[in-house]
Amino acid sequence: MKVLTVSPPHTYAEWVSVLDMLKNKTNDEDTLQAMLSGTVEWQSGVAERFSKKLIDTINYRMNSATDKFQKEISRTQGQERAIVQALLALRKELSFLAKAIDLPALPDKERLHYRQLVIEQADNIQSSLEDSAKKDRSGKLASIVRNNKVNSL
Repeated sequence: MKVLTVSPPHTYAEWVSVLDMLKNKTNDEDTLQAMLSGTVEWQSGVAERFSKKLIDTINYRMNSATDKFQKEISRTQGQERAIVQALLALRKELSFLAKAIDLPALPDKERLHYRQLVIEQADNIQSSLEDSAKKDRSGKLASIVRNNKVNSL
């Protein structure tokens, strides 16, 4: 059994530290496991601050992932393998973020709502990619985008 290098957070201050690690991509797998094992006292004041910090962190990572994807796509020069790799890397990141926001420590209503936000964003990205791919007259790009969906979380 692997020993976690990140302790599960229980206080708001511990959550801030762990969420900063998530934002900075510090040891993602251990950070995720700690988050999944963490607890939070869901009370007025803490709940609002915690929610804002969590959503801001996920949004930061999502924006970072889409920026990285756009840079990678701009360098592909139409090479199918490079396009597929960029799509799969984006899907992997979006899938990770869907897991990172789906925390057992959250009340069910918030947990479902936050996860749905990530899913909707992934769906919007996929839709946008499909619309952009329609400009390729050969249909090859549209096929690649459809066969390597970024919203298959």
